[in-house]
Amino acid sequence: MVKSRRDFIKISALGATGVAVGSKYLFAENNQKLKDTPKGPFKLPSDFTRTPTYCEVCFWKCAGWVYKNDKGEVQKIKGNDDDPNSNGRFCPRGTGGVGMYNDSDRLKTPLIRVKDKYGNQTFKEVSWDEALDYIAKKLQGVIDRHGAECIALFTHGSGGKYFGNLVKALGSHNIAAPSYAQCRGPREVGFIATFGDGLNSPEPTDIRDTKCLVLIGSHIGENMHNGQVQEMSDAIDKKATIITVDPRYSTAASKSKYWLPIKPSTDLALLLSWMNVIIEEGLYDKEYVEKYTYGFDQLKEHVKNLTPEWAYGITTIKPDIIRKTAREMGHASPSVIIHPGRHVTWYGDDTQRLRAVAILNALLGSWGRRGGFYIPDKAKVPGVPHPPYPKPTRSWRDAMQGKYELADLALANGVCDATIPDPSLGCSIKAWIINGTNLLTTLPERQKTIEAINNLEFVAVIDTMPMEITGYADVVLPECTYIERYDSLRVTQHREPTIALRMPAVEPKYNTKPAFWMAKELAKRMGKSDYFPFETIEEELDWQLKQVGTSLEEMQRIGVKKLKRPYDDLYFKDGEDVEFNTNTGKIELYATSFEEYGFDPLPKYTPHPEPPEGYYRLIYGRAPMHTFSRTINNPNLSALKDENYVWINPKVAKEWGLENGQEVYLQNQDNVVSSFPIKVRVTERIRWDSVYMVHGFGHGDKKLTRAYGKGASDSELITKVMLDPIMGGTGMRGNFVTFLTSKPVKEEAES
Repeated sequence: MVKSRRDFIKISALGATGVAVGSKYLFAENNQKLKDTPKGPFKLPSDFTRTPTYCEVCFWKCAGWVYKNDKGEVQKIKGNDDDPNSNGRFCPRGTGGVGMYNDSDRLKTPLIRVKDKYGNQTFKEVSWDEALDYIAKKLQGVIDRHGAECIALFTHGSGGKYFGNLVKALGSHNIAAPSYAQCRGPREVGFIATFGDGLNSPEPTDIRDTKCLVLIGSHIGENMHNGQVQEMSDAIDKKATIITVDPRYSTAASKSKYWLPIKPSTDLALLLSWMNVIIEEGLYDKEYVEKYTYGFDQLKEHVKNLTPEWAYGITTIKPDIIRKTAREMGHASPSVIIHPGRHVTWYGDDTQRLRAVAILNALLGSWGRRGGFYIPDKAKVPGVPHPPYPKPTRSWRDAMQGKYELADLALANGVCDATIPDPSLGCSIKAWIINGTNLLTTLPERQKTIEAINNLEFVAVIDTMPMEITGYADVVLPECTYIERYDSLRVTQHREPTIALRMPAVEPKYNTKPAFWMAKELAKRMGKSDYFPFETIEEELDWQLKQVGTSLEEMQRIGVKKLKRPYDDLYFKDGEDVEFNTNTGKIELYATSFEEYGFDPLPKYTPHPEPPEGYYRLIYGRAPMHTFSRTINNPNLSALKDENYVWINPKVAKEWGLENGQEVYLQNQDNVVSSFPIKVRVTERIRWDSVYMVHGFGHGDKKLTRAYGKGASDSELITKVMLDPIMGGTGMRGNFVTFLTSKPVKEEAES
């Protein structure tokens, strides 16, 4: 066990050195002179000014301050002490946000393609008017020929609100964020089926007060979910038991009482055997289960033979360890959390696996209990008034032929499928708007994404960087970075309702613009100005803020405002009656909604494919200083980690004659070879049947001067996808790789 919280949060200190030079412009009227040294561990000169923001580097959206010197140069980004997401502390990614602003490789001006072939980044620079006129003309052409329903938006980030408003105003609801079907979707569907509510972001895990935290494929500390990292540090200080289930000895595993190096793809068997022990030994919360749950008898019968001995032959975890860890959970009940994770799209049965996580939490009485899952709150901020949206006559769901009805949001891969023409389904999607997401590294099966793009009539990409997806655009619009713009208010759930403001600390560099302005200008050109009723975003924000008892002027001063919580308890009161938003009004251990749709109401373990001889399961993950592929070129963050390594067990390395630092190419089961080599890291921290690499590296665009060719891309090697039959999530951990010491020469195509 780690001795103190300081030992655990050292991984965050990597970001403390993020100092950079910024713009010469200073918005003096909106900047606060620091009369006193601000609170917190970093002492800053008293002549600095600060401007409120919230981070755009990951979904946690921590609120903070951008600090500038008396020349108006950006020096640092640091947390806002009043923000419950950050508690005044930023992670390495957040402090490295300055590098996003200073990146010399940024997109600098609007571009229009001058060559027809997608993938070739050959463009001409144009004015904003020319670019926006061109987009409006192309989108209108699609509407006239095919209908507005043939337009789709892919989005990740704050600008999605404005482009989403535009697309819905045009008459399409084909709006997808890859963070759903490629990440958290199975978790949401599984928890909704059980508790009647999803988890959303940030997850309402009461880690700071837990007595037992179980991490099963959740890498707190490397995924750098700021608030959870801090709360896990608090839990460690309070002597909480940490149990980590992972084929890899992760950072979290190193802080754990128990590390269970499970055989990949067998997690569901372990979860079911834990249920067996907890029920058979009477470790569950009997009063809670009796009062709040439905289907206990069916569950008990279902798991009665799923013993630790049964699971041992599947998971390789010894029966006594399974029993010991189950008892740790039972003795900590109800202050126990089996963490739901976030990136949960693994093996195609992911919704059922997350159902098992939800059931286990329910058995232990942790939902709505201190040290388990608290009842979150969210500020009620009114939306901007506008006319009703036109009702689409069809959507991406029509291409799914009745599948995935339990998915409560659009599937990015579903939109991709709906773009590839199928005569039996009628019109396919004809135009994509892509905002802030590099689809070639985000969606699995890259060739399928390219096939879909090749069937489009028009593609517009909005980004801050020349990511690979910009090479497939007809028009590229350069967005200014988050420290150069206003955005919509941050309204996220937490223990108390808060709102946070982002405002520009400096003028936008180059010829870049914010998403609000782009979407509003396109709306004007397409006759949809009524959906953007305010002339400026400042007017829109001020109107919204006045509806909740504050103003833009006040928020510019304080950055974060806490609002009154309408109810007084974070947890269920003893004996209180609670009705859950399920068919039975109870927590459903036996999921009646799944039964209605023809799915198993109780999760069942089924074996998954094994690696072919000489191949190893490909496992990918995160690093604390990077978010997906979007930060790899960031000068501040690439200085901390500029390439990834492939972790290989010493037994495997010996068999292959591989050494530390040696470069290899990875080849998957479909004979796809990584475009770039990756260096070997020989380590006992990975099982012999698997290899591990950090996601997001191996960029193939030379315009990303720091990221190009550094390490290998796991996305490139994910060609086999196991679709979740319940909600359509893309299981991506069924791919296997072997090692090549040199890249094979491609044979000439036959004439």
